[in-house]
Amino acid sequence: MSGEKVLIITKSDDNACIDDVSRALLARGAVPVRLNTDLYPTRTQISTELGNRQAPRRVLRSGDVRVDLDEVAAVWYRRFYAGRSLPHSLGDTRPACVGEVRRTLFGMIAALDCFHLDPLENVRRCDHKELQLRRAAELGLDIPRTLFSNDPDEVRAFFDVTGGRMISKMQHSFAIYREGIENVVFTNVIAPGDLEDLSGLAYCPMVFQEHLDKDIELRVTVVGQKVMAAAIDSQKWEHTKTDWRRDGIGLLHDWTPTTLPPDVEQGLLRLVSEIGLNYAAADFVITRDGRCVFLEVNAVGEFYWLEKSPGLPIVDSIAQVLLGHAPRLPIAIDAWRNHT
Repeated sequence: MSGEKVLIITKSDDNACIDDVSRALLARGAVPVRLNTDLYPTRTQISTELGNRQAPRRVLRSGDVRVDLDEVAAVWYRRFYAGRSLPHSLGDTRPACVGEVRRTLFGMIAALDCFHLDPLENVRRCDHKELQLRRAAELGLDIPRTLFSNDPDEVRAFFDVTGGRMISKMQHSFAIYREGIENVVFTNVIAPGDLEDLSGLAYCPMVFQEHLDKDIELRVTVVGQKVMAAAIDSQKWEHTKTDWRRDGIGLLHDWTPTTLPPDVEQGLLRLVSEIGLNYAAADFVITRDGRCVFLEVNAVGEFYWLEKSPGLPIVDSIAQVLLGHAPRLPIAIDAWRNHT
């Protein structure tokens, strides 16, 4: 339908994918509405009015722009930074204000009666990496032997189980900021000497996995029922063998289009459907002996570099799914709930 409004939940310094998806929506006769959540509530105002005998009324105002949010036909939940612009001069009231700001905006988004890519509760469901791996294995996907633990004795025992070939990583993006500089904790190979001091586990649990003999690594983007895969030879450089993200920029143009084996693709689609998503970014490893090993799926994983190189049509796919111009995945979260 011409003139449909699509609300894009993002931040003011997001990358150019927002502009590209907006252009793709405009080309299909839709109207993109950008909500920079980091500017709420200091520079963006949102009001919701409810009553027993009246339809909800929601209005977004940012500068001279005023939008009736009840006309929104779809939401793209891309990034969320509500409250970031609140001044630190608020002192000890700032954390409470940030919490209220986030709850209010989360609630407004959730209350919009339209298609969501993706509902916040489903995005959060994807955070359960242990359940994610277990369900992936039940659906027939090959997963690495994995230990989630803060127990040094269990970690040492797992090291023996893996034949001394083990890596460590964090469940989610984990960064330490020193003097304003971001220091990301990447995946690391565990050597025998590392087992002598595991005292840090008392403060933060970690994930330990068998060290796979990688051939290539895959990033697989699911948009609706469309599966788009790209491969990278991370083994050609010593510093990227364990984690290609250590030189993501240097490998930017080395990604090539590829495909998943049909049974793996179907297993991934079932997993994404059970989590309740229509957008997901999954990581796989192809080992030297031919295993296609599932590592994880991220509900809001970055994709834009794959749009530019090797040119996967992700932007266009997002626009089509938002507008219902391409098949959406059926949501099968009851199957996921039965395994919680």
